[in-house]
Amino acid sequence: MKLALTTRALVIGIGFLVAGILIGGGAAYWYAARKEAAAVRQNAAASAAQQGSAKSSEMAGMPGMDMSSMPGKQNKAEASGSVQDMGNMPGMDISGKQPQGSPAAPSQGMSNMPGMNMPGNSGSQTPSMESMAPGSVLLDAATQQKIGVTYATVRRARLERTIRTVGLIQMDDEKISRVHVKVAGWIEDVYLNYVGKLIKKGQPLFTLYSPDLVSTEQEYLIARKGQQYLAKTPYTDISSDANSLLNATRDRLRLWDISDAQIHDLETSGKAQRVMTLYSPISGFVMTRNAYEQTYVTPETDLYDIADLSTIWVYVDIFEYEAPFVHVGQTAQMQLSYFPGRTYRGKVTYIYPTLDPKTRTIKVRLEFPNPGYELKPDMYADVELNVNYGTQTLVPSEAVLNSGTRQVVFIAKGDGYFEPRDIKIGDQFDGQTVVLAGLKPGEKIVASGNFLIDSESRLGAAMQQMMASMPGMDMGKGKK
Repeated sequence: MKLALTTRALVIGIGFLVAGILIGGGAAYWYAARKEAAAVRQNAAASAAQQGSAKSSEMAGMPGMDMSSMPGKQNKAEASGSVQDMGNMPGMDISGKQPQGSPAAPSQGMSNMPGMNMPGNSGSQTPSMESMAPGSVLLDAATQQKIGVTYATVRRARLERTIRTVGLIQMDDEKISRVHVKVAGWIEDVYLNYVGKLIKKGQPLFTLYSPDLVSTEQEYLIARKGQQYLAKTPYTDISSDANSLLNATRDRLRLWDISDAQIHDLETSGKAQRVMTLYSPISGFVMTRNAYEQTYVTPETDLYDIADLSTIWVYVDIFEYEAPFVHVGQTAQMQLSYFPGRTYRGKVTYIYPTLDPKTRTIKVRLEFPNPGYELKPDMYADVELNVNYGTQTLVPSEAVLNSGTRQVVFIAKGDGYFEPRDIKIGDQFDGQTVVLAGLKPGEKIVASGNFLIDSESRLGAAMQQMMASMPGMDMGKGKK
């Protein structure tokens, strides 16, 4: 009995011992795990604090950066009034503050970036950009030389434009005479017998035998004798009828191109002539000939074409955009490769009312004197039309940046400052552009290199807008 109790007590004691060991081991494991987690959290916090301190130190060494206006928590140094300054960052000043006791100096801004400055910077040696237009930039002399900046002066000058085109010489249509007979008959003698011959007005062309013409001549002689005989009669009606018959016969001869001199010869001889001679109505060159001996001709027969080439016409084509600058009476100059060094002067006599839809050109007719007959039909010539615009404001065309909807030039303000300005332009030609508004004579502008200046201007405006949109950053004004 006693042995049984002892064994039972031993078993119970061993059970409690095992339970105690298990409970103690679990508690030790829980404590160790919790201690390790706390150490991990402490190390992570220390690392984050160290990284934050490093970043603050790095930004504090950047000139021009002021963190006082940045949102967020402040450290103890900020609570005591010290400010982490980014002002040592080259070329960048966010707050615009200046050291106390120092004279006014140009704000760093982004002025140390090559070729660019931002509005809000000011200096004692250069003009303030606060008073300049948005997009103004500052370029030092070295940068200007690198990008090839050149200048031009806005000027006021008399403007003349020359329209150059090719002309085709033709006969003056108003000085072409076509010879016809007005009574049917046969040609007997031909005096003008080849094409191209120069003939004077009144020279004989050919002789014509016409039965109707001979009959009329005889009637005229009879009427003249009757008028002379009846002129002494006391009966006025009879003498008047004789005069009327004589006048009618004379008029018929005149209508058939019989000259007064020929009629006088007919009266003098008192005998009808078998053939009558026809004479040239104008002076000129024979262009065509259809008059041959022993040929029967009628009023419908075209016998000669005689052209007076003392003046000639020149046809030129101008583009439709040039049409507003050409008008009747405008002077023109012409040169031919056949006569180097010779210049002929004429004028515009007609502008045709239609446009060629294929070439988009308008035909213009000019008239030139041709006293020596050097200018011949179907010759080609180089023609210049002078357009006078009067006095205009002019700039070089390369100085204008034209986007289609906006035209800009850069004004050189001095000390490397350039200000963009919108202008309104007119016609452009011969490397010059007419300025209608926006510039005054005497202003100095950029003639070349303006594309790069425009790029700097756009970049500066974009960065200024970006900085202005960042919370706590003020690019334009210093704190007071």
